Amino acid sequence: MSLNADLNTGLNTGLNTPLRLRRAARLIVLDPEGRALMFRYDVPGRPPFWVTAGGECEPDESFADAARRELLEETGIIADPGPQIAQMTPEFITVEGEPVQADERFFLVHVAEARIDTGGHTALEQALMTQHHWFTLEELDDWHEPVFPVELADMIRSQG
Repeated sequence: MSLNADLNTGLNTGLNTPLRLRRAARLIVLDPEGRALMFRYDVPGRPPFWVTAGGECEPDESFADAARRELLEETGIIADPGPQIAQMTPEFITVEGEPVQADERFFLVHVAEARIDTGGHTALEQALMTQHHWFTLEELDDWHEPVFPVELADMIRSQG
C-alpha cells in the first residue's frame, strides 16, 4: 500500500493527518521461557526507554515484510514474523526528532533460544540502542524505566 493510500485511510480513522504517517512493524520476540526481547534507547536529551524490535516500513512494503526484514536487521533472526496480534496508532517524536502519527502493527515471534546478533544494526542504531534484555512479564510490569508499548505484558498474556 502506498503512503498516499495510508494517509487517505488515516482521514477515516481519526489519525492526526497533519503529522507524517509512520507505518511500522514491531516484533514481540519471545524466548522459550516467555521472556520478551527489548532494546534500550539512549537518545541525547531524553530519558532512556525500552522498545520492542522493529521499525518503519519501506515505501510499498507490507507490514509483514517489514517485520521479517526488521527482525533480521535488528536481531539476526531469520523467522516468520508470526501473526499480527495488535495495532496501535500513537503520536510520538522519533529518535531523529520528527513528530509523527504512527500506525504500528505488532507481530509475535517465538524463538528457540535467547540469543541475538546485532551486527546488522545501522550506525544510528549502534549509537542509540545501547542494550538489549530479555524481560519477564513481571519485569515489564514494574520496570524502573519507560517501556513501550506500556501494554506489552498484557498483550503477551492475552496470547496465552
